[in-house]
Amino acid sequence: MPDAVNQPRTPFHSLRGAATLAILSADLDEKTALAQAAAIRWQERRLSLRSPLDPALPERPGRPEKPELVPPKAVEKRSLHTLPGRIALLHALAHIELNAVDLALDIVARFASEPVPHSFFDGWMKVAFEEAKHFRLVRDRLRDLGADYGDMPAHDGLWQAAHSTRNDLTARLAVVPLILEARGLDVTPALQDKMRQTGDLESAEVLRVIYEDEKGHVAVGAKWFRFLCAREKQDPAATFQDLVRANFRGQLKAPFNDVARAEAGLTPSFYRVLSSKNNS
Repeated sequence: MPDAVNQPRTPFHSLRGAATLAILSADLDEKTALAQAAAIRWQERRLSLRSPLDPALPERPGRPEKPELVPPKAVEKRSLHTLPGRIALLHALAHIELNAVDLALDIVARFASEPVPHSFFDGWMKVAFEEAKHFRLVRDRLRDLGADYGDMPAHDGLWQAAHSTRNDLTARLAVVPLILEARGLDVTPALQDKMRQTGDLESAEVLRVIYEDEKGHVAVGAKWFRFLCAREKQDPAATFQDLVRANFRGQLKAPFNDVARAEAGLTPSFYRVLSSKNNS
């Protein structure tokens, strides 16, 4: 993580407090600045984990008035061979990355009293820092193309998918990094190729940066999921499957990027049995 980041206007006194304030913020520049500044202060050990003054976690993250949130099926899909289609994809990606910022921060704030090593929070604040970087990269690319985040509708599926796991850290790790983030490993390489084919090398490079970082995010999730399973003497793959069935609607969609998933510690024994191909 770099030393210099945009400094937030909002003061904070603990890691949990900073994460909560960032989640609460509807100003996206302030949200990402809080996430990155807190990550750096925590990495430098200049921040306590908790404080009695920490604000309460909200049910939903702070958001600007736009974009309008609609059901997932109402978000139109367009061809990447047109400029409006590439803008639509980047807008959807910006929305995913914004949710990823809040979800990484929520793991830190919501589970700050869990009996886990401090290195757990090291990993998730690095994830939060990088998700904030990703959101800014995608938003800047949208602006280069004459658009901006908020210009078109988006859906709330990611936050809703995580909400059912708000009281169970092991279930949260199963759903957020090991399903939602791992899905990015499956689909992003093909999107990079399509962007290159259209000649949009700048957008392809943004996707490349995100893809390389996301492998690390899935690895953080897999590491701590396995840690929690080992502590409870549970089989990781079987526990993952039980938690997914209980907490995630729908089925996992093939094809899978088995190589990237395995490099991150998520082997096929975890997810193959849950795929739509195996259940059809």
